[in-house]
Amino acid sequence: MITIYGSPKSSAGRCFWCLEEAGVEYKNQSIDFKAGEHKSEEFLKINRNGKIPALQDGDFTIWESLAISNYIADAYKPELLGTTAQERGLVSQWSIWSVADLQVPMIDAFIQLVFVPEPHRNAEIIKKSFEKLPAMLSSLETELEGKDYLVSNKFTLADLNVSFVVGICDDIKFDLAPYNNINQWRARLAERDGTKRYKALCS
Repeated sequence: MITIYGSPKSSAGRCFWCLEEAGVEYKNQSIDFKAGEHKSEEFLKINRNGKIPALQDGDFTIWESLAISNYIADAYKPELLGTTAQERGLVSQWSIWSVADLQVPMIDAFIQLVFVPEPHRNAEIIKKSFEKLPAMLSSLETELEGKDYLVSNKFTLADLNVSFVVGICDDIKFDLAPYNNINQWRARLAERDGTKRYKALCS
């Protein structure tokens, strides 16, 4: 039995979504940060960094959300990673881009807009973060022109990982209206059974 530590409303969300897409039975173990459970001796044996998410599959343990999602796909639904070397390369490319590039300014803005009380927010950080997003979103918009999915026109982990990050735009209220291809793609993903099961966990 797989155990995943973390919340579907956190960065662990992509892992929960991947588990639902793979149709894998699992149990969720929440971690109470306020109570310091992430620094407990028991949890530090699972992830010595004291962070979530982490996943245990039998006697195997792995942490970092992108690595966890890759493991789930590889172990339980390999087609999510692509079926050729070229597809696997592109799935990796888009997945890495989503966290190394696209997510960075979004998280900067997210911290200010969600966690920092309004009187203490750094308006310059928010402004600069928002200024960086159009170029990256336009790149994604162009890639999706005439396509249903990012890689070989079939659903892969690339769609899951990139869409998960794009979803932060909803939290920071960044306007996606100009990006028709992205909006159609997100709507298409929202109709998937795995997506619906994951979203239900977040409600």
